[in-house]
Order: sequence, then structure tokens, then C-alpha cells
Amino acid sequence: MNDGVTAQATPISDADPLCRLSSASLRESYATGRLSPVEVAAAAVDRAEVVQVRFNAFTRIDRAAALAAARQSEARWLKGAPLSPIDGVTTTIKDIVWVDGWPIRYGSPSTPTSPCEADAPAVARLRAAGVTIIGLTTTPEFGWKALTDGPLSGITRNPWNPDLTPGGSSGGAAVAAATGAGVLHLGTDGGGSIRIPSSFTGIVGLKPSYGRVPAYPASAFGTVAHIGPMTRRVDDAASMLAAMSGVDPKDWLQGPARMPSLDTTPRSLEGARIGVWSTPPCGIVDPEVAAAFGGVVESLSRAGANVTPIDLPDGDVLDIFNVLWFTGAASRAAALTATQKSALDPGLAEIVAQGEAFSAVRYVQAMAARAAFGLAMDALLARFDIVVSPATAIPAFEAAHEVPPGSGLTRWIEWAGFSFPINLSQQPAAIVPCGRTAAGLPIGLQIIGPRGEDERVLGYARDVETRFPAFFL
Repeated sequence: MNDGVTAQATPISDADPLCRLSSASLRESYATGRLSPVEVAAAAVDRAEVVQVRFNAFTRIDRAAALAAARQSEARWLKGAPLSPIDGVTTTIKDIVWVDGWPIRYGSPSTPTSPCEADAPAVARLRAAGVTIIGLTTTPEFGWKALTDGPLSGITRNPWNPDLTPGGSSGGAAVAAATGAGVLHLGTDGGGSIRIPSSFTGIVGLKPSYGRVPAYPASAFGTVAHIGPMTRRVDDAASMLAAMSGVDPKDWLQGPARMPSLDTTPRSLEGARIGVWSTPPCGIVDPEVAAAFGGVVESLSRAGANVTPIDLPDGDVLDIFNVLWFTGAASRAAALTATQKSALDPGLAEIVAQGEAFSAVRYVQAMAARAAFGLAMDALLARFDIVVSPATAIPAFEAAHEVPPGSGLTRWIEWAGFSFPINLSQQPAAIVPCGRTAAGLPIGLQIIGPRGEDERVLGYARDVETRFPAFFL
């Protein structure tokens, strides 16, 4: 890995210095009285309003609510009684997760404009930790694709180059993180929706082990869908994950078992057993991505890691995912009227029709094939401390296109081959920046661990951040 990158403007370079601070820096400043949560919240809202004009990352920015929450946080810090280490840290929520008192539109004109009457469990846990929620971030319609554009909120753009997509479906959250419009950002990931935009915008993103964070209401896309943090730094992601984690009775699919602890002490890559996954089950790896990833692997080896090339277990993961994803889309659309269905994003309407055509037998067969693949992935991860891969096979491409123009691909899933298999197998996977293209676009590294071992993934991600800080915002 070449960490001697040429200095250049980054999406956060023109932000108020208050918007560049980590949660750890804010915690120290609040505790000593050097900063107030109120002034930090005001700066974050100001920044969000600028970012919205430039890149269209928000569906809602609520200055009054943010400042009210910040004043409560300020009072707690003045008393020396913060609710948690992230009390008063500015936060956004993807417009697909319930927030009490705000309409959640899922990126779709077909959804009601009435406000939610309760927080989703993940949001409630963040509130209990005292965070300052400043707004809602954009998503494609019902989060169906790994881009962020749609009929309700239009096109969200990449802050590294506004002609390009930030990825998705948590693209608004990624843009907000990369530009300093908040420190902590809640995203969702059903096929790469946290990890792809994290890679495209040069931030840190984590798809936790399934069940680590309660998911309620349940996603129409079922148990491939996860809730997780998106931040600029690994420590921020770890702090946010700790606040959101836990068993919640509303999430029946989560099960009653508790996950292992989240002691995210940094781990050394020296001596680590690392599986190197370099060939996705579909799509072609861009030469610049391949070169950056090769540099990473070489650096890990020089650092004393034991690196071993691997392939995914046998199984037609693209077909399995298509069956589950398309039937999930059909299920989500089943409650819509004919008029509403006719107004869906055209790509979504296409996969809804395909999902409606699958039989129940085909769905059950796909679930059985998924289980076999998941068991094989568990066995693979038992041989290694972590597996690493490129975060995405390609860098960011032209906005408002599902696939890179001229690529010959038809669906986003075909270029997301490093992402969706890990939703099928439910392992934790973190994205950290690891390079730049010749055009200056971020390239990401994916770190995958065994199910339940989120702390291991974060620990190794911290080591990467320490060794190669030049790529982190």
C-alpha cells in the first residue's frame, strides 16, 4: 500500500473545524468545557445545509430538534453526568429507519407523510446514549439498489466528484460522513448498502454480524438486511456500534442469544492469519482497484501477516441472492396500489415483477442453498483470523446509472460481488479506505470476520488506520 498520497482537497477540507472532530475529541472537549454540544450541533446543521445544496444528501434537516437535544446534552455534561461517551455527538439516520415524530419515507412517494409514533430500537438506543440527531439521509426507493437516486428525493452526488454516484443505498449517510455533516451515521446494508458507499466516499463502514443490532420493523428483504455505523474513523464506528447493540424483544429474528462482547482493543496484523479473497463471483475487478488491493496484501505480508489466497465456497451466490432480493422487493410492493406500483423506480418495478414470478418452491430452495453457503463460510472463517478483499470491484461511476455506462452489465448486483455474499453468510464486514485512483477517487478494503466477532474486525481495522492514516478523512 502506498501511504504517501499526494495532498489534495478532500470533501471535509472546507468544513468548520468543529465538524472535523471525532467523537473522542468531542467527549474530551465536552468534559473539560472547551466546547459545548450546542455550538457543535449548530456547526453540524450549518454544514448539513451546505452539503444538501451541493450533494443532496438529506431528506430532512431539523435545526430546532438538534439544538434542543444539544442543550439537554450540555446540561448533562455541565453536571458531570453524560449518558454515555457519545452524549452530544452529532448523528444522522437513514430515511428508512423509524424516528419518533418524523415521517420516514423510504425514498418512495408511495409512503405516508404521517410521523412515526416510536423510534426503531437502534434509534432509541442512540437517543438513550444522548446523541444529537440532526436529520435524515437519502436512500433510493425502499433501499432497493446500491445507488442513491430515486423518484422522491432525486440524485445524491459524490463529494469527491459530483458527476459520480456515492453508491448506496446508504449514500446520503456516506456523503454526510465524508463531508462532516455529523460524526455518527446510521445506515442499513442488505447487499452492500453500507459498505459500497463507504468505499465510494472514503469513509469507514461496518455491516455488523446479523443480530448484533436489533432490526425493527423487519426489513422486507429479510435476514440479509443489517443496521450499522458509518463514520470517518474506526473508533467512532466502534462507539456507535456499542450504543446500538443488544437484544430487543421487538426483533424476533434476532434471537435471544447475546453476542460476544465489544472489547475493540486494537489488534496487530503481525502474525495474523489472513485469507485473501480477490476474485468476486460476478463482475470484473477494475485494474486500479486490483493494484491498490495488491498493494494492501503486500503491505500486510511485510507487516508479518500470514496471507493465503482463497476462493468463496461453491454455490451460485448470485442466483441465491437474486431470488431472495427480488422476492423481498415483490413483498414490499405487495401492499401498493396499481397506481403506486406504476410509479415505482423503473428498475425496482422490474425486479418486483421478477420476484412475483418466483415460486414458493424456488424461494425455499434458495434459502436451503443459502444455509449451505453460510455453513461453508463459517468453516472458511474458522481457518483465519480475518478475510480481506476489495471493498468494491470498481470505483465510483456516473450518477443516476445502475451500472457503469458501457459496462454491459444489467443490474447493480453484478458489480457488487464483494458485498452481497457476506449478507448471505451474515459475517461482520468493515470497510476502511486503502487507496485512491489516478483521478483521486477513494478505494476501499473489506475486512471480514467470523459471525459474532465484530470486535475482531474493528480491532484489525484500527491497525490498518494506524498504519496507513493518509487515506482516512
